[in-house]
Amino acid sequence: METKSENRSFGGTQGVYSHASEACGCDMTFALFLPEEARTAPVPLLWFLSGLTCTHENAMTKAGAQAWAADHGVALCFPDTSPRGDDVANDEAFDLGQGAGFYVNATQDPWATHFKMWDYITEELPTLLERNFALDMERQAISGHSMGGHGALTIAMHLPDRFRSVSAFAPIANPTESDWGRKQFTAYLGGDASTWALRDSTRLMEERGFDGPVLIDQGTDDQFLHLLKPEALAHAMTARRQDGAFRMQKGYDHSYFFISTFMEEHVAFHAEALYA
Repeated sequence: METKSENRSFGGTQGVYSHASEACGCDMTFALFLPEEARTAPVPLLWFLSGLTCTHENAMTKAGAQAWAADHGVALCFPDTSPRGDDVANDEAFDLGQGAGFYVNATQDPWATHFKMWDYITEELPTLLERNFALDMERQAISGHSMGGHGALTIAMHLPDRFRSVSAFAPIANPTESDWGRKQFTAYLGGDASTWALRDSTRLMEERGFDGPVLIDQGTDDQFLHLLKPEALAHAMTARRQDGAFRMQKGYDHSYFFISTFMEEHVAFHAEALYA
């Protein structure tokens, strides 16, 4: 593992690191914020999965999460959104290929060689973090934005024993019924739509739900509402009587201005679960 940078931030350290990923078959970069408490004891970990076109850097620099994580003594991990490199398959469209891993393991060529983001986020990167940093991996929570909200929700519902809470900002909520989903799942997973349901948070909410609290924030002026389909997930949460809240925030769009506005509440939400 190579240290790319480390900066003092709110009493803790904001680091950026790279390593050779076996899952993705290329070098991967991630950011990790460690609060001051990590100097003396392992601290809980909150994951933040970013959206389309993002790298590890977007949320690290724009979400304003470090201040609130420092207040609660919680670490933050910002992974990249896909494998990258000259040898990694890509597409001219912004919503497929590099920067658009959709947090799945691709089974179709040319994506299958490198696009193993599910294994990377759920297996390889957690192991690397546990070995190298003062983190209490028995206390984890997960959040994300847009494509990353889709990733956070699906991962949490598949691994409920790992995560104490899950939240999302404007998640791609029903990808099997959206062009932000059908296109990518066809490319990465193949044309058999029956295999896609396990990667759809609305379908997973209908079938299994999450054994813990859920918080969703969605802006009413989001320019991508027709692709996100929040009403499907809200209906599924209501029908299941899921412990949680789905909040429509008046006037907010899809940007990091929206995320940074409500980040304090999301970090506090997760901190309550992590320290319960």
